[in-house]
Amino acid sequence: MRNLITILVLTFSATIFAQDYNLKKGYVAEGYDVVAYFSNKAEKGDKKYTANYDGVKFKFSSQKNLETFKNAPENYIPQYGGYCAYAIGVKAEKVSIDPETFEIRDKKLYLFYNSWGTNTLKLWQKEGADELKIKADKNWKKISKK
Repeated sequence: MRNLITILVLTFSATIFAQDYNLKKGYVAEGYDVVAYFSNKAEKGDKKYTANYDGVKFKFSSQKNLETFKNAPENYIPQYGGYCAYAIGVKAEKVSIDPETFEIRDKKLYLFYNSWGTNTLKLWQKEGADELKIKADKNWKKISKK
């Protein structure tokens, strides 16, 4: 019984103190390889190359990318928990993404919604990415669980 209570307390604590990530399909970036994005590729990860970091799961397309991530995970984590950067900037709303719609800006990964004729990466660029990034940074501080 004592072990069960300990497990429940640890699980509850991890949930409360976990960072705020978009975990659609159970993984950050819907299971796409966050390291591959930095080679300008959107690649699906493979279950045999996974890592846990900050209480969430990541998938990678190769052992090399998995090791690269393990050496400096903070360099590859998507901004705003992997939610749509445009939606965070404009509306302060957590919106799902299309993992194949992304941008690397100032050595950071930004993911975007792209469906039903709306490509928010194009809107992000057209409406001024630098300004929207500043707004998104402020909005994220208000709406994330951090």
